[in-house]
Amino acid sequence: MLRRAARLLAAVVAACASVALAGITLLAPAVPAHADSIRDGEYWLSEYGIQKAWDVSKGAGVTVAVIDSGVNGGIPDLKGAVAGGTDASGAGQADGQGPIGSEPVHGTLVATVLAGRGHNPDGSPAASGSVGSDGIVGVAPQAQLLTVSTWLGSPNPAGRTDADQIPAAVRWAVDHGAKVINMSLGSSSPDWPSSWDDAFLYAEQKDVVVVAAAGNRAAGNIQVGAPATIPGVLTVAGLDRQEHASVDASSQGVSIGVSAPAEQLLGGLPDGNYAQWEGSSGATPIVAGVAALIRAKWPQMSAKQVINRIVSTAKDAGAPGHDPIYGYGVLDAGAALTANVPETTANPLGSIADWIRVHRRSAPATPGPSPTGPAKAPAEDTPLPEASVPVPAASADANPWPAVVVLGFGGLIAVILGGGTWHVLRLRRAADAGADGGGETGDGAEGEPSAEKS
Repeated sequence: MLRRAARLLAAVVAACASVALAGITLLAPAVPAHADSIRDGEYWLSEYGIQKAWDVSKGAGVTVAVIDSGVNGGIPDLKGAVAGGTDASGAGQADGQGPIGSEPVHGTLVATVLAGRGHNPDGSPAASGSVGSDGIVGVAPQAQLLTVSTWLGSPNPAGRTDADQIPAAVRWAVDHGAKVINMSLGSSSPDWPSSWDDAFLYAEQKDVVVVAAAGNRAAGNIQVGAPATIPGVLTVAGLDRQEHASVDASSQGVSIGVSAPAEQLLGGLPDGNYAQWEGSSGATPIVAGVAALIRAKWPQMSAKQVINRIVSTAKDAGAPGHDPIYGYGVLDAGAALTANVPETTANPLGSIADWIRVHRRSAPATPGPSPTGPAKAPAEDTPLPEASVPVPAASADANPWPAVVVLGFGGLIAVILGGGTWHVLRLRRAADAGADGGGETGDGAEGEPSAEKS
């Protein structure tokens, strides 16, 4: 219990120092890891029906945008996967591939889980259209990625805030052919700046699937925060290895659509090494990858049909039907690609166009230039209902600290990378076996507090 308290205290300190950032905490020094053990560790590929889904689709022809801290497309597992990019922060590389912000490794971790292609045993990239035998293979290994780098979680040296960066990133992704947008980021508030309205409306009108992270209790996010509260967005909650709602690596709220694995994940780092990580940030690209598989199989299928197919084939969990812990249930990628799903006339998760008509009566309901400056949603918004926090079976380690964090920081609306990530463990490729990695830096947020894993 003392270790858990220390970890939560570290999260509070990080929040004070960097506006509620769910910082990456190194759990242990780097350890040697053979590449085949990395592939073997991707348990979600078999346990969540993804390998079954590959019999139908691997995502060819679909473009997915990763709005994050930058994606290094030069590492072996992503060679040929990144088709383009940009920087929305004003502080990064023009092509969006330079890791930036308070969690610079975050975007590459997300991208490898989504569309990694692995590599050959000699370290060379996999041939075009194929998957290498070693390294990370993503859920949609034949999809193309767009990277949009953003500076989130700490002051942006270029001065652009999340109120400016997020709508610019979404619009750029839509205009450059993204059919799915992955947003493994979040905030501590269910409200969002009015400057985001038009961008998300634009994505909805252009038939783009937007997938976002629910957030993490370990970082103080008891309730889902924006953009995962925006109507029409497919919000992803996190699960532990037993397919139960994760106590630390998830959140709760009525906007949750589906649940996916968020613990004991593996991903690639910008330097070509690997990391073990946890958080709904990792669950999100798994679901976004399934959306890409569906769009590749049925190119004419609408975004609302894609989302409906994912949530309606999910395995019910928790309270019967939709609930604020699991959403519609546990992801079943195989069923999402093979089941007979009736068509729907509406997105089961709502519509931002309808929300704007009701809640932004004085604002136009057509996409136009985004206003500058953050603004909270109107007071008439219905608050998210409270829900019981899941407690791990046979555990006496639960405590009320996360609620204290929310009471202290619930009003913060700065966007945080790590809606998903709250800790990372460095792993090394076989080529680095025997090297001492315990003192390395550059793959985590500089100055972030360290906490021991309980």
